[in-house]
Amino acid sequence: MRKLRRALAVGAVLVLGTAVPVTAAAAPDSGPDPACPWVGSHAPVDAKVSRVLGKMTLDEKITMVHGAAGSAYTGYIPGNTRLCIPALKMQDGPVGVRMADTTQLPAAADLAATFDSGLAHSYGQVIGAEDKAKGVDVDLGPTVNIVRDPRWGRAFESYSEDPYLTGQIGAADIEGIQSQGVMAQVKHYAVYNQETNRNTITDNAIVDDRTVHEIYTAAFGTIVDQAKPSSAMCSYSAINGVFACENAYLNNILKNKFGFDGFITSDWGGTHSTVASANAGMDMEMPDGTYFGDALKAAVQSGKVAQSRVDDMVARIMREEFRFGLFDHPSPDTPTAVASTPANVATARKVAEDGVVLLKNQDNVLPLDAKKVHSIAVIGDGAGKDALTAGGGSAVVAGTGVVTPFDGIKARAGSTANVQYAQGNLSSNGQLPAIDSSYLTPPSGAGHGLQGEYFTNKTLDGTPAATRTDPTVSFDWTGKSPASGLSTTNYSVKWTGTLTPPATGTYTFGLSSDDGSRLFVNGKQVIDNWRDQASHTETATVDLTAGTPAQIEVDYYQSGGDATVNLGWAQPDQDLQGEAVALAAKSDVAIVYANDFETEGSDLGDIELPGTQNQLISAVAAANPNTIVVLNTGSAVTMPWLDKVKGVFEAWYPGQESGNAIARLLYGDVNPSGKLPVTFPTSLEQVPASTAAQWPGTGGQVQYSEGLNVGYRWYDAKDLTPAYPFGYGLSYTSFAFSHLHVDGSTLRENGKIRVSADVTNTGRRSGAEVAQLYLSAPASVGEPANQLKGFQKVELAPRQTRRVTFELSAQDASYWNTDAQEWTLGAGKYTVHIGDSSRNLPLSDSFRVDRTSGPRYTKVNAPASALGGGTLSVTTTFTNGATEDVRDAVSSLSVPDGWKATPKSPANFRVVRSGRSVSTTWSVTVPNDAKPGSATLKGSTRYRGSDRTSPGDGSATVQVAYQNLAAAYTDVGVSDDANPAAGNLDGSGYSYSAQALATVGVTPGATVGGFTWPAVPAGQADTVTTAGQLVQLTGSGSTLSFLGTGTNGTQSGSVTVTYADGTTSTGTITFADWYSNAAVPGCTLVVTSPHWNRPAGSTLPADHPVSLYASSIPLTAGKQVASISLPSNARLHLFATNIG
Repeated sequence: MRKLRRALAVGAVLVLGTAVPVTAAAAPDSGPDPACPWVGSHAPVDAKVSRVLGKMTLDEKITMVHGAAGSAYTGYIPGNTRLCIPALKMQDGPVGVRMADTTQLPAAADLAATFDSGLAHSYGQVIGAEDKAKGVDVDLGPTVNIVRDPRWGRAFESYSEDPYLTGQIGAADIEGIQSQGVMAQVKHYAVYNQETNRNTITDNAIVDDRTVHEIYTAAFGTIVDQAKPSSAMCSYSAINGVFACENAYLNNILKNKFGFDGFITSDWGGTHSTVASANAGMDMEMPDGTYFGDALKAAVQSGKVAQSRVDDMVARIMREEFRFGLFDHPSPDTPTAVASTPANVATARKVAEDGVVLLKNQDNVLPLDAKKVHSIAVIGDGAGKDALTAGGGSAVVAGTGVVTPFDGIKARAGSTANVQYAQGNLSSNGQLPAIDSSYLTPPSGAGHGLQGEYFTNKTLDGTPAATRTDPTVSFDWTGKSPASGLSTTNYSVKWTGTLTPPATGTYTFGLSSDDGSRLFVNGKQVIDNWRDQASHTETATVDLTAGTPAQIEVDYYQSGGDATVNLGWAQPDQDLQGEAVALAAKSDVAIVYANDFETEGSDLGDIELPGTQNQLISAVAAANPNTIVVLNTGSAVTMPWLDKVKGVFEAWYPGQESGNAIARLLYGDVNPSGKLPVTFPTSLEQVPASTAAQWPGTGGQVQYSEGLNVGYRWYDAKDLTPAYPFGYGLSYTSFAFSHLHVDGSTLRENGKIRVSADVTNTGRRSGAEVAQLYLSAPASVGEPANQLKGFQKVELAPRQTRRVTFELSAQDASYWNTDAQEWTLGAGKYTVHIGDSSRNLPLSDSFRVDRTSGPRYTKVNAPASALGGGTLSVTTTFTNGATEDVRDAVSSLSVPDGWKATPKSPANFRVVRSGRSVSTTWSVTVPNDAKPGSATLKGSTRYRGSDRTSPGDGSATVQVAYQNLAAAYTDVGVSDDANPAAGNLDGSGYSYSAQALATVGVTPGATVGGFTWPAVPAGQADTVTTAGQLVQLTGSGSTLSFLGTGTNGTQSGSVTVTYADGTTSTGTITFADWYSNAAVPGCTLVVTSPHWNRPAGSTLPADHPVSLYASSIPLTAGKQVASISLPSNARLHLFATNIG
């Protein structure tokens, strides 16, 4: 459904049809700069971009397409003073600007729960304005990925399980950001739905084409259409075996189908190749130039990446810089500016209030009546100083002062009620209170605390750069140096000393860190948190004796990104729950806060409230019949105590105004109006991705086998009753829907249908209701039963009625036809439903689609492989899926130059009836000198009234075999020590050293572990980076072995063997990482070279050894091998094969 574009909140000028804000601080136009005539010029943007490009060297272009160090911002592209190209500064900011003195806004899930696009625009304006104050050019947000599962660690940072709601809220948010003259970078494209194994090939989403288009990329399409974001970020995911940042979806869907003309940036460290990423459509690598620096320059010079592709990258970036006025008015470097304002904080409170969802209100326990409620127990660690107001990771914003729930409720109650607090439980997010320094003694015995030794490496090696006594271990060094002589990243710290316990008993220690940490007590390791990770807490229990010192050692290392570490504890015999129950028993009302902390970098193990929170709620409810639970979670949780409590609020992560917002809701100053943007299941077994194969995946694959049935669609399809459905939310008043009217009985292609209904406030309080429109398509189309296609939030006084109107377009009613590769409007009866949730839709009416022009498409069926000089039998099939016949249809087949296609059956058809298909068989001759690799055969059909081929042209890819493995060599895996730049095995400029290999007997043509080493000089192509190549191979035996290696971790891939009789067999080869020098299951170590060759500027050790491995698959006995199909894994590298 399309909505009218909202007017921008600031003045704007039009550049190529796009509104660009004019900032108040803009200097008067002084005309073009003679040295840089594009500055101050009023020429069209494309003309200015072309002019700058024409002046740039290749090196200057390369500098613009990858990040650089030396900035206070998350990402940085240096400027070019010669050509007056401004620097480009990027900052984390999906839920607020991640810098000091900015407003901590509520989480994105909270914003989505408002179901209010206007408020989303205001939310974005706050982010954009604070970005502007901080000198930020590109805000790295919002996150618009689908919440496929409530266990996702970034569910709080995304909006919803529904693509329509996600698209509408995301578009409004982006319009708000960009209205302030700041670019928004929509992320993460695409199919990014879990943290487990992220940025590895084992986070490999196996998802069908229709689901990709209708669920996982649909919101991006809406946002590109409505909000015109400046840029997009490709994700860490692998999608059907190909990393997102080198996936054809970048060009095929985002740029070509959606018409996105901004630039695509990698997620930080999410680039895994140079050539594949560049040619797939990625435009900028972040945070450095590992793949888009020297490696990209070399790829351009060798012709693997066209110069025009680099020009397109740069043009896309500069086009946005011109669009947002950065050439004329570069942003100042003001990272320390105070950006938050009272107005921005007020917006944060408004979002928090409107996003809270009232799930239960038994006996109208809410709102609290100040005349009757004179004592309130506020319980839970999340209600006090440890209030959980934000999730973790790159979306963290510290804020300018958090109002805790206890403080907010106490202030609102004033003298009308005695408000008291009880912690009730240990930290629900696992981070325990830091150990007080009075219990700690350094090795010197002088003073209190622990001795900290600070190292300039991540391994605690060598002499410390600094040594000091730290009172306790509780630090946040993000973006800062922890000690003199250390950088802001890549360091380690060892703290040692003794801990003297005050009492005898079992102590619980909690060690939280980003990145790695470990704890030793009396020489025994009790916590192992030693890994690269977002903030994560591990706990352990240790028995200690009062007054007896225990030896303590805490190790920590920082690898990049955030830098936090906290050693906390819980002393024995603390009856926190008993204290809370006692307070609840003597209070009129008990308000229990319960939390579940989510963070980027790790997923939740379940959907239960962590720790003892469920027990605490049950115990408090048993002591006080008027118990109200407030949930601070990022997504759905189970509530085993639900029937024991009177009221439940889902307050998400509400930002710095948490306490004020909840107090106003509790007392009825604000009437709850939030609606669930995700379904709340009764148990983990109910969720769509309930099997291990679906979440988090098995065998290196994550099966998206639920297909289109994501979120509420799943519960509808399986007839499951969730705890609370999508769109649900109570109010302190009541509403009714009536008088549904569908304006027109038929929807035509390119047409629209108007739907209207009345919403009435039938209660005694003013309030807001969200009218939700769901659409049901004909069963023949294969769509989920009901899908959200519209929502409107209306404010109503008591007894007031307002009419809401929706406009449904043909696109809203269309589905993705995988055969035609286009959106298709199916014929039949469509039903519209209106109500207040996906499960309460009291109004319904229908319309029909009687005539459609599609889908009409051509499919090509061809053999998967071909040999030079051979002949293929290929079939084209034209299907007329429209409601009308096609006349005078002519099918054709396009083949590569030098190939010949001859029809062996009729290709002309006088009539193709509606719903029928016609086929043509073709004989395709492959020339003897056919170029090895992928060849595309394209089928198309013309018919009367069509001046072009049908929109649904089809194609098939045929792999033309290389004559042998050596013919497939494309990369240089071995370089001479005198010219290391010639080598590039891993895509980052690293390679084997010819001299080092020679010391272990690996020389051109030598026999190495039963293989023949490539007989080529160092610095020439000698290895195959696997990409599905077809290679001719002859021989017979019991095994087929490969000599090679993996890069960027252990790598695996499937090899298909085709025999001379046409049969096939398949096996998996596995190689360990060449850098690890240790075999893994599936391979054996053949030889280890004493050193390698590095690219210029590398900080890795020059003398690091690297290895070669062998991996084998079985062959069918007695059969002659004809060819092999290699894996599609750009991190597998092959030097030789052997049949034995």
